[in-house]
Amino acid sequence: MSERLELTLREAISPDAPAIIALWQACGLTRPWNDPQADFARAIAGPTSTVLVVEQERVLAGSVMVGFDGHRGWVYYLAVVPDHRRSGLGRILMNSAEVWLRARGAAKIQLMVRDDNHAALGFYEALGLERQKVVTLGKFLKD
Repeated sequence: MSERLELTLREAISPDAPAIIALWQACGLTRPWNDPQADFARAIAGPTSTVLVVEQERVLAGSVMVGFDGHRGWVYYLAVVPDHRRSGLGRILMNSAEVWLRARGAAKIQLMVRDDNHAALGFYEALGLERQKVVTLGKFLKD
């Protein structure tokens, strides 16, 4: 019989930043042109975004950034500690993001995945997300 671990889901707070950012880095989610500390700080500071955290036995096991732009819900930085992948934590975090967004009136959830990240694409498709017939365009506003 397998032992059940205690799971806790909560919104992140400022002191969580170093551990969560280290997790994002360990999962290869950060990029040189994005400042993860600024992303984290903005997400937890505003009423239309947050970072959700799942802990196992009071230890960080995963996180997801979620935001509502007034029209759609967005998911960023979904990360699960590598040793805990394929344990259902990613699914728990995505479900929690959906619950958070529904509570704010979001009718649709969206996220961006790099086109060569086949594992992530398979994960999201298994959750019922579908590829959209849109192209994402971008422009850096910083010098």
